[in-house]
Amino acid sequence: MTRSRILAAGLALGMTVGLAATTSAGEVVLPKSLSWTAYGTTSSGYAQSIGLGNMLKKNYGTELRVIPGKNDVSRMLPLRAGQAEICACGIAAYFGQEGVLMFANKSWGPVRMFNLFNNLGRNGTGLVFAGDAGIKTAADLKGKRVTWVKGSPALNLNATAVLAFGGLGWDDVEKIEVPGWGQSMQAILDGQADAAFGSTISSIYAQIVASPRGIFHPTFPHGDTEGWKRVHEVAPYWNKLMVANAVGGENNVTGKLPYEGAGYAYPIFVALDNLAVETAYGLTKAVMTKYEDFKDSGPGMDGYQTDNQSLSWVFPYHPGSIAYFKEAGKWTADDQAHTDALLKRQDVLAIAWTAFMAGNPDEQTFEVDWLAARAAALEANSMSAPFRNPM
Repeated sequence: MTRSRILAAGLALGMTVGLAATTSAGEVVLPKSLSWTAYGTTSSGYAQSIGLGNMLKKNYGTELRVIPGKNDVSRMLPLRAGQAEICACGIAAYFGQEGVLMFANKSWGPVRMFNLFNNLGRNGTGLVFAGDAGIKTAADLKGKRVTWVKGSPALNLNATAVLAFGGLGWDDVEKIEVPGWGQSMQAILDGQADAAFGSTISSIYAQIVASPRGIFHPTFPHGDTEGWKRVHEVAPYWNKLMVANAVGGENNVTGKLPYEGAGYAYPIFVALDNLAVETAYGLTKAVMTKYEDFKDSGPGMDGYQTDNQSLSWVFPYHPGSIAYFKEAGKWTADDQAHTDALLKRQDVLAIAWTAFMAGNPDEQTFEVDWLAARAAALEANSMSAPFRNPM
């Protein structure tokens, strides 16, 4: 796509967003069938999707097909192939938008996508500490054993963000390489590691609590401006939140729940720019207004409420979803400005990618060269440029 066509598409979409944002209240009109991708069948995201599907069937006669994906890329492929309209994704959707990590290759690059709504509940994320390791804060990790999960850049990036909060990097700790997330937790149980990244409601945390080592959760004091600045340089998608749901959560420096923690939405409901405004509006309104119909259908459903939505996050919102949030009195001028800025960012990334690919990039140095070109394009437009180096 040429630069002029990309900019024209961005301008047209911006006009659509503005139009949708002023749409008056309307009925929920959904297709008879809908497909979206999700994590595997044993995940909380899959269980939540089934609960949402039952609600859609009951209220609107819509049959939902949930397509489980084994990894982050496999959850995105059906969207690009037109086999699914939506992805109930993890934070890898953001990496896809930015064209980094597993998407920094010739097959992908930056993907234009839009947020509909999310589940932002009361559980947090972070490195969980072994209770006997003497670690109370992120800064205490210096010299400790921290797991690094092979082939899982998202997990490792999040662990890097925790280290950054404490003013540390991987050179300050002992990196313990493990083959998978489950093994990272087992490494704590076996006394081979002192910290590993996960969600505060991970079921395996109960085993750590009951083990001789015990468990300890870090806090991320919301008034620590410098600490949060360092975090956002690594992981711009992190949010401040009060963590109320945590296995063994009282084991933190405050000794009680809730505590000042960190986290981000999961699942994150995103779509490409070909999702009909009517469908995005209808689905968003259905989920936001029919909470009572599905709140008990899976773990961690409390985040599917209008008041829990973060409307100025790392994705631009879909015009249809904006129409609902406008109707609900939640969409502000600042939210619109934020989405407009993110649409411009997507244009910058698309133009940079087109120019980069036109230069016949070297296979051997592809990711390094693309990340450099990406950073240069973003900085030239006075935009933040995280992910400068491969993980």
